[in-house]
Amino acid sequence: MVATFMVLIMTKRMTPVLALIIVPTIFGLFAGAGLGIGDMALDAIGGLAPTAALLMFAIIYFGLMIDVGLFDPLVRVILRLVGHDPVKVVVGTALLAAVISLDGDGSTTFIVVTSAMLPIYLRLGLSPVVLTCVAGLANGAMNILPWGGPTARAAAALDLSPSDVFVPMVPSLVAGLVVIFAFSWHLGLLERRRLGTIDLPGEGLGGGAGSGGGAATRSTGPRGGGGTATRVEPISTVAIQTLVRPDDTAMADSMLDPQRSTLRPRMFWFNLVLTAAVMVLLVADVLPLAYVFMAGSAIAIIANFPRVSDQAQRIVAHAPSIVGVVSMVLAAGVLIGVLEGTGMVDAMAAWVSGSIPDQLGAFSAVITGLLSIPMTFFLSNDAFYFGILPVLAESAAAFGIAPVDMARASITGQVVHMQSPLVPAILLLISLAGVNLGDHHKKVLWRAVVVALVMLVVGIAVGSIGIG
Repeated sequence: MVATFMVLIMTKRMTPVLALIIVPTIFGLFAGAGLGIGDMALDAIGGLAPTAALLMFAIIYFGLMIDVGLFDPLVRVILRLVGHDPVKVVVGTALLAAVISLDGDGSTTFIVVTSAMLPIYLRLGLSPVVLTCVAGLANGAMNILPWGGPTARAAAALDLSPSDVFVPMVPSLVAGLVVIFAFSWHLGLLERRRLGTIDLPGEGLGGGAGSGGGAATRSTGPRGGGGTATRVEPISTVAIQTLVRPDDTAMADSMLDPQRSTLRPRMFWFNLVLTAAVMVLLVADVLPLAYVFMAGSAIAIIANFPRVSDQAQRIVAHAPSIVGVVSMVLAAGVLIGVLEGTGMVDAMAAWVSGSIPDQLGAFSAVITGLLSIPMTFFLSNDAFYFGILPVLAESAAAFGIAPVDMARASITGQVVHMQSPLVPAILLLISLAGVNLGDHHKKVLWRAVVVALVMLVVGIAVGSIGIG
């Protein structure tokens, strides 16, 4: 079922939303779900409803902040720091994603990174798939933080302390981030070779009028000396407009125009304080996250757009992004419902635990780390950590493998897990960036597997993941 789903979306034979509905429905019926398949799907969708509400109003809130210009100064600062060099832009994206991921929430990370970096990518003509790739990798590696979710689940499932699981894995995390930055540097090099370094006139977000004179140029040819001349080619205004306004990017229409009518420069400090308050409430976790964004969106819209007609227009303006991500989250409920309702998850857990030969028992932690790569991609974290990990840990105990070693090994696959269509945050990322899920997977999956393997190997090398 999962393989069929992946083939369909990566070959673009079916959109992810439709594949999430049709594929599990067909396989669920073959698995004997019968008329109960509807209840299975609705039960899972009910559990995803708060997540769908969170993403919907998070898109409205941050989309509104983009409309009113809150992130424009941030984009200008980042642009001055990284210049117009694709390598610096891509590496800067990975760094920003890693830093923002410290809050432990993937959705917030992707919203902030997309808001800050997507205008730069579109302005320079860089591929948004590169943005989703490096942001997804950085967030996936940082997801093993104790407050990120999987580490806490592994610790709870095996009755351990989250700090005992995480702290010895810090070298693995550092090694994973090094590999991610290396991948980012290489992707930036590929983009530089494809585009050259684009020099745009002026400091403004959109260039053009009011941002200084002169013609935009693209520098091509070998860099770094060597006696070879660098060719400078002029880029027409039409070409620049093509680079910065792709039709398939839902949030690009308003975020690049420095003269847009939705700008509210007088409300900058109010919006900044409001956003800071929202972020504090998210980290403090004193209110449901969905409600925080609902209330924040309502306050922001009323304060920035007092007229009722403008309020309605701002909500409708972000409908493309909302429909895309929320529909995928709800459709994912069908896949989750069939996996759990038909007993597929339980059967997979029993099969995995029974497939490890006794002679390999001493390597149970290593095997668990390897299994975490595909299993956490195909299953939810709850299913893996509460359904499969305890079974594996119990069988490993007979070979002298401590539960904490099993827990540490189990979190190394999180960088792959975060690319799964079952993770709402990644659906939000590709929706905001206007990227096809299949295109994202083609670029990110093999790199995520490499990062996960590096983290596992380093964990074994430094002794945080033991061998019996």
